[in-house]
Amino acid sequence: MKHFLRVVIALIFIASGFVKAVDAVGFSFKLEEYFSPSVFNMSFFEKQALPIAIIVVAFELIFGFMLLLKIRLRLTLSVLITLCVFFAFLTFYSAYFNVVTDCGCFGDALKFTPWQSFWKDIALLLGLLILWRLYRKNFNDESKGRAKNIALLLFMIALGMVTAHGIKHEPLIDFRDYKIGTDLISEKEKIEKNPSEYKTFYSLKNEKTGEMIDVNQDDYVNNEEYWKEGSPWKIQEGKTSSKIVKQGYSSEIMKFKPESLEGIDLTHDILAAPKAVLLFSYDPKNADRNTLEKTEKLLQAKKDIFVLGVSNDPTTFTRIPKAMMDGTAIKTIARSNPFVLILERGKITDKIPAADYLNK
Repeated sequence: MKHFLRVVIALIFIASGFVKAVDAVGFSFKLEEYFSPSVFNMSFFEKQALPIAIIVVAFELIFGFMLLLKIRLRLTLSVLITLCVFFAFLTFYSAYFNVVTDCGCFGDALKFTPWQSFWKDIALLLGLLILWRLYRKNFNDESKGRAKNIALLLFMIALGMVTAHGIKHEPLIDFRDYKIGTDLISEKEKIEKNPSEYKTFYSLKNEKTGEMIDVNQDDYVNNEEYWKEGSPWKIQEGKTSSKIVKQGYSSEIMKFKPESLEGIDLTHDILAAPKAVLLFSYDPKNADRNTLEKTEKLLQAKKDIFVLGVSNDPTTFTRIPKAMMDGTAIKTIARSNPFVLILERGKITDKIPAADYLNK
């Protein structure tokens, strides 16, 4: 039984680490959310999100593999228990304060709500504590086989290659909604046919008893006790929220809405074009200006295709038509800065860092 539990937990860590390793940049975006002013307000760590993401992924994968092979179990279990405590804290904070809606535990491959993520971490933590108790008498009797060390070394080399490829180019396996072959027209139709429904919730305080409650917009309107003259219930300013009440078709493509500087939605023009090449920059101030300018110059010469520069800053592009889009929405598409997306009648045919696009 203890061997089965060990293998299952090891495989969970390896799977979790792998989907983040292939897209370490995407995981770093998630860490930036945690370090942002609205969550932990740790701006220094925001700038170091990618190195931290690489370290966390490496710990998950390496020690998950060590657990699988039973290498240095005392150290391995100690590290994995520490990781679980760390992730449990983050997911609990996300769930309780509703600040980060997806922890990114399994990257874009598998989505968890904050509470699901928290209970997953608690289950893993309990499993690791059970393994500690079951194996503690064998900590000093572990075999130090050469084959295991060679396997671990090869695993680490493969891990480094997969992670480096995802950072320099594109993830080897794309779990995102914007993967090559996706038909944005079809996806948008699915979203329109089955939209998610949201309701506004008011935070009310009873000024006589001090009681606090959350009431959705319909219950508030239908119950005059909350709003009639002389009612002790008062809406708390700044605490009104919007919550999902019906989950429809879920896709990040719902956020794909480039707009002209005048606020005109350009989505239809892009998706209807026989061929469209979009140059994205989610952080123009820190973009590679040389690559950006060279790519603009190359696209400027293409007269037979729909070309558009998309960023969250109207001054980013100087040679090609430009559009505005939320920086976070751009990050769901682009993992490099700048980045090129190619579509043919709304279907993604290629996506590539701008530096690689110049070398094609």
